[in-house]
Amino acid sequence: MKRPIMAPTQNEERRLHGQGFRLVAGVDEVGRGPIAGPVVAGAVILPDLEGFNHEDARLLRDSKTLTGVQLKRADCLIREIALGIGVGEVDNKDIDQVGIAPATRRAMRIALDQLAEPADHVLVDAFALDWRRKPCTAIGKGYALCTAISASSIVAKVYRDDVMRRLDEVYPGYGLGSHKGYASADHLAAVAANGPSPVHRLSFSPFKPTLFR
Repeated sequence: MKRPIMAPTQNEERRLHGQGFRLVAGVDEVGRGPIAGPVVAGAVILPDLEGFNHEDARLLRDSKTLTGVQLKRADCLIREIALGIGVGEVDNKDIDQVGIAPATRRAMRIALDQLAEPADHVLVDAFALDWRRKPCTAIGKGYALCTAISASSIVAKVYRDDVMRRLDEVYPGYGLGSHKGYASADHLAAVAANGPSPVHRLSFSPFKPTLFR
């Protein structure tokens, strides 16, 4: 039997609103695990959606549970209703230089800096973050529990998927548009045959110790 998909809520956002925080941003990242391409973070501030009726409102959930078509629809809805949206991108060269965790935090800060009005409080998916001395709450599995974090993961996912499709056109032969830089068997075979492209993360396993030693 298929497990029901968990629907995130705005409970944490409403709790913070009750404490006087007017603009609560959700932040999440996409692309920590791939061996190619950037890490991307999204930041989203949503209005209170109580009583909000829209056929695509059910798509405001964990981006990993959505199809490509559903992701696009959810992204369009978020961009229509959000009070603020930001996207931060850190490329593979910076990832190799500073490491994936610092690069991820950098992407999150860039995304937050892009909000039209600064957030009063930040909700982030299980990731300690400091940003402009604003309070930040890390929520385990926040992408599945908190609507603002779910929305930020959707925005980041749609943006990064588009980046990887463009990189596939620039660096053909690796399949970047299909596997999005993750270490699939086909991807590793292409790297073994062709060597790394300029967008591969040379500091990452599994191919650095085997292919580039």
